[in-house]
Amino acid sequence: MLRRTLLPLAAASLLLPACNKSGGDGIIIGEFASLTGKEATFGTSSHEGTLLAVETLNAAGGVLGKKIDLLTEDNQSKAGETSNVVNKLISKDGAVAILGEVASSRSLEAAPICQQNGIPMVSPASTNPKVTETGDCIFRVCFIDPFQGTVMANFVTNTLKAKKVAVFTDVKSDYSKGLAKFFKEGFIKAGGQVVAELDFNGGDKDFKAQLTAIKSAAPDAVFVPGYYTDVALIAIQAKQLGLSVPLCGGDGWESQTLLDIGKDAVEGHYFSTHYASDSSAPGVQAFVAAYKKRFNGKMPDAMAALGYDSAMFLADAIKRAGSTDSKAIRDALAATKDYEAVTGKIAINAQRDAVKSAVILQVKDGKFKYLETVAP
Repeated sequence: MLRRTLLPLAAASLLLPACNKSGGDGIIIGEFASLTGKEATFGTSSHEGTLLAVETLNAAGGVLGKKIDLLTEDNQSKAGETSNVVNKLISKDGAVAILGEVASSRSLEAAPICQQNGIPMVSPASTNPKVTETGDCIFRVCFIDPFQGTVMANFVTNTLKAKKVAVFTDVKSDYSKGLAKFFKEGFIKAGGQVVAELDFNGGDKDFKAQLTAIKSAAPDAVFVPGYYTDVALIAIQAKQLGLSVPLCGGDGWESQTLLDIGKDAVEGHYFSTHYASDSSAPGVQAFVAAYKKRFNGKMPDAMAALGYDSAMFLADAIKRAGSTDSKAIRDALAATKDYEAVTGKIAINAQRDAVKSAVILQVKDGKFKYLETVAP
């Protein structure tokens, strides 16, 4: 069963024929997200950020004098489901642009559909370089894995002073494989040695055989570019086996679920991500306050901030385009050079990737604590 979230302001848009392409009362924007399934906290966070942005825009009068009608579909964190919902958003609902997704694998499934139909797609958080390589209609507001991998390689080398690392990769995930590749290249280039490379399948429950092999290789740190549920279980089992070196990863770690499952086993470990909610930047604090007010005191994570940024970034392009024509929107997105987002200043390069900073967080006292910002 597909889940649809439709803003109350947008109810009338369902009565519009798809061929209207926002020619009626509202500008139809489609969103696909993993609202259920194993990455549901990511999808929920990014959706809530998107929803907050759209509600904020509509409360201020909308864009080009029209309200935004946000149509959201749940791909259930499943391969194959994304193509169904994105085809529907474009061909049946008449979306002029698409927002999504967090997971690179699912963005890679959607991107060819958007490209073929000439519909601009903005991913909030898919970091695999292949996503925007699909074509000139595909954009993102997050940094990409070559940068994130290099950031973590330098952090492990310079801050943790690690000489030897093990890399533990989810072979079912384009995100994990890409990040592992760029981390290894950066770490070796910095003079480090990769002493063990082990694989797992996302969703596995028992990692002890691989972790035992990693422990026997005696690394100074272990790089685990996975998603939060798997990482929490890996951290628990690493602690049980007496593997006490730092675990490090990327933005796939950032979820309250990591803390809820991992508890003291994830304490002290490190990951790169897109923003820090405890930053003193005025834009960050204004966003955090608005999000907490809208979602019952909940603290926004990076996926929420990126969801918000993706919708605001798209709205800014529609304003600059002065049109809801998909090609005009695409051209305006491509021309973005200096957009001030919650997650930092964004410049869109020739590959339609966002050039921006990353932050390093540490799990400290059961919370994510900001350590440092790394510029591109």
